[in-house]
Amino acid sequence: MHEKISKTRGKNAPTLDAEAMLDWYDRSARTLPWRVGPQARAEGVLPNPYFVWLSEIMLQQTTVPTVGKYFAAFTSTWSTIFDLAAAPRDDVLKAWAGLGYYARARNLHACAQVLVDEHNGIFPASAEELQKLPGIGPYTSAAIAAICFDEQVAVVDGNVDRVVARYTALEKSVRDEKPFVRDVVARSVPKRAGDFAQSLMDLGATICAPKRANCLICPIAQNCAGRKSGAPENYPVAAPKKPKPQRFGHAFVVQNKQGEIFLRQRPEKGLLAAMTEVPGSEWIGERTEPEFPFVGDWHKRGTIDHVFTHFALEVTVWFIQSDRPPAAEGWWQPRETVEGEALPTAFKKVLQKALK
Repeated sequence: MHEKISKTRGKNAPTLDAEAMLDWYDRSARTLPWRVGPQARAEGVLPNPYFVWLSEIMLQQTTVPTVGKYFAAFTSTWSTIFDLAAAPRDDVLKAWAGLGYYARARNLHACAQVLVDEHNGIFPASAEELQKLPGIGPYTSAAIAAICFDEQVAVVDGNVDRVVARYTALEKSVRDEKPFVRDVVARSVPKRAGDFAQSLMDLGATICAPKRANCLICPIAQNCAGRKSGAPENYPVAAPKKPKPQRFGHAFVVQNKQGEIFLRQRPEKGLLAAMTEVPGSEWIGERTEPEFPFVGDWHKRGTIDHVFTHFALEVTVWFIQSDRPPAAEGWWQPRETVEGEALPTAFKKVLQKALK
């Protein structure tokens, strides 16, 4: 099957039935807080580029239910691009804490400032121009341009990858066939580019889902090679997984007599840049004995495990009651307000383990 697909690239490559997709979307579109639905869109209501951009950044590597809560909080606090641009970066990082991939939050704030300072708060209408902004890559620029301005560009996320892989019964992993997948989508985009992009996202999220394919109600099942194979769930073909390196470290949680926890800010560059942490060791490839910040009655609370994109982490958590600060820079934070700080999930786990 793959050989046939490879030879049909270009003018003769498969296309998706855009008319069928749009008919289905008009009936079945998901209601999402950042989306202008098809009926409202037909009545002339325009999508809010700020909402679309914010949601697309949040949705990277994150599920819709999780993003919904963060999106509501962000837009309640900063209802416009001007509000976000004027916000202190630390406040944005605190609001982002728990969403992960924290470079997104730093780029989000930088992008808002560029849009306000250089574009009067107006988003460029083309994917090419959007991609020049901080934190906006090929996918996000295409999504904003299509959804907000109906630019006829291919919008390909993980859901769309899966739909195309099944539709064409692609026998290689999507990772190895990205140009082909993009070509199939690009050749299918109609004038209602934004609704078409969202229809494919919805199809992959609801009907052509990761662990099931409900072909009986799929609007493009008739010409789907995956359905005809009798085993659509066999697609997309999984790419070989590389084992994640393992790293180890120590975290030192200090609580003073007032019940305050010592926190500090991570460096401006690198993993979890500018986020909040408790003092600790470097994360390296082997277990080592702890080098405590000062001599005292340290208690071992156990270990926590956390998985980052490129490595798995095991941290041994140590706790002590002391008024002595464990680092030269940092601050004492009341225990009841620690959760409001810009703590990445890994350090939330550390504190839960230390303060149980």
